[in-house]
Amino acid sequence: MAKVFNFGAGPAMLPESVMQQIREEWLDFSGMGVSIIEISHRAKEFEQVLLKAQDDFRKLTNLPENYKILFIHGGARMQFSALPLNLARRSESKKCLYVETGNFAKLANKDAAAFCDVKVIASSADTNYDRIPEITPEMVDQDAAYLHITTNNTIYGSRYNSFPETGAVPLIADQTSEILSRVVDYSKFGCIYAGLQKNLGPSGTAIVVIREDLLGQAAEKTPTLLNYTQADKDNSLTNTANTFAIYTTGLVLQWLLDQGGVAAIEKQNEAKAKVLYDLIDSSDYFRGVILPEFRGTMNVSFNLPTAELEAQFLKEAGAANLYALKGHRSVGGIRASIYNAMPMAGVEALANFMQDFAKKNS
Repeated sequence: MAKVFNFGAGPAMLPESVMQQIREEWLDFSGMGVSIIEISHRAKEFEQVLLKAQDDFRKLTNLPENYKILFIHGGARMQFSALPLNLARRSESKKCLYVETGNFAKLANKDAAAFCDVKVIASSADTNYDRIPEITPEMVDQDAAYLHITTNNTIYGSRYNSFPETGAVPLIADQTSEILSRVVDYSKFGCIYAGLQKNLGPSGTAIVVIREDLLGQAAEKTPTLLNYTQADKDNSLTNTANTFAIYTTGLVLQWLLDQGGVAAIEKQNEAKAKVLYDLIDSSDYFRGVILPEFRGTMNVSFNLPTAELEAQFLKEAGAANLYALKGHRSVGGIRASIYNAMPMAGVEALANFMQDFAKKNS
């Protein structure tokens, strides 16, 4: 089988060693003679998987003890609704602040609007999300329940390289497309959450990390399976959890520890992104989407001179075993998602292909 490098934005590639371990254990998990997807979520063997995943996440993030780690159904988008249901009552007016920096940030405030009074305090929509807008302390209404940001924007590739000061207002962050890709001080946040499908595992489940003083404030109409307090009480096992997703996440967390932790993977991510951005910046052929000072390391989006050349680029890249480089349907272009699991060899293969394509088609 030819080696294929998967640049998909999510579901995304997993570390090859993790995939091999899943294959090896698929029919016989932990010597039980059955698969991980066949055992009860209440079995002691699965409980050990869950507890180890939580413990390894704490190790990787230096997470303070007063934060809870939950696995919640529905992925990150379900949390767009769960967050106001759990936290909006912190404000008498149910006022919740949002910053709009891309498609998913926009969806977050749209979904939340059914359950709280959404105030968008800053947006970069007027410049087609090519930057992160400035958030000053004066912009953060201290009567608000929380301030929500999307720390890395999957479609465009922009990233918060510093986080806003919010005073007594909890800072909430969707970290779906960059979780564990760089060292972050989690004590700055009231809650972070992420869909598993980019840097952690399969789609359909989210990890939610929440400061314990923010629990116990859910609206009465909050569905049981979206109530963070109930999830904490039951250690994410209120009903049948996605055992395979949690198992896979645990393997990825162990893989990260084996790589030297988040600080080590951050250096690798910076080196990978630099290869592509250096090429883009030195070329008149490729045009980056994001202003340089707001670039992240997970998603590199760019354009070619014409839509026809982009279509040809994607066709030839696929034939060269460079998979899933098509930009998001809302913006088009090219997008290389180079999450933690993407090896430098994949980035170098893409860079070489880009250089050759530009020479042949200039």
